[in-house]
Amino acid sequence: MGFERAYVDVIVYHKKNGTAIPRAIVWEDGARYIIDRVTGMQPAASLKAGGQGDRYTVLINGRETYLFFEHSTCMSADTGRWFVEKKVSDL
Repeated sequence: MGFERAYVDVIVYHKKNGTAIPRAIVWEDGARYIIDRVTGMQPAASLKAGGQGDRYTVLINGRETYLFFEHSTCMSADTGRWFVEKKVSDL
């Protein structure tokens, strides 16, 4: 079983100091998952699916997972895409 990047829509709260706080993830099928809490954020690579950027450690329904913000290389540092690590079948 491998992993790939799944790009998702994210509802984000932007503080006046420029900090981005993700509040919900909208999955590919339109399902919305509320983020209970952000417990950390650091620059890091996705070791399972590849890619790098800002790794947010988030709690959704009490379960810890990672949400990544992949910065665009051709735009400003605030431009990019959100992704999660998605399991894929090896079939």
